[in-house]
Amino acid sequence: MGEVIIREITPNDNVEVARVVRKVLLEMGVPKERSAYADASLNDMYTAYDVPRAEYFVAEKEGEILGCAGIAQLENYEGNVCELQKMYVLPKARGLGLGTKLISTCLAKAKVFGFDQCYLETMPYMEAAQKLYNKNGFEYLEEPMGDTGHYACPVWMIKKL
Repeated sequence: MGEVIIREITPNDNVEVARVVRKVLLEMGVPKERSAYADASLNDMYTAYDVPRAEYFVAEKEGEILGCAGIAQLENYEGNVCELQKMYVLPKARGLGLGTKLISTCLAKAKVFGFDQCYLETMPYMEAAQKLYNKNGFEYLEEPMGDTGHYACPVWMIKKL
């Protein structure tokens, strides 16, 4: 068995990344509207993250994408805060430390980009994800920051970098 590698997304990854993200969202029962499922950028994640101070990563093993995550400036927010975005890991790859590797990779890049804090939004019933975020230093917020348009995600977390 090969090792999992975390690398930057390429244009050739777009179709598979969209499939992985939508598969996990459906598995988790996330509404198709007002969530990441409906984001137009999902079909071309390479281009969506090909902007300053943004990067999207895939976790790949033997040519198969098992997970993905990215960081970018928090939308509609004036401060020096990035957002951990579209982090998803397929069921067969969970519990192997892949989530922590993806978070660490994204936070390291956020520090290189000079962000002060990292924000995220998630769903209340995604308890395993929240546990992972807590373990990696994220703390709960009482209200959202910025305006991501993901009104279906009522759990907000932040981490100082």
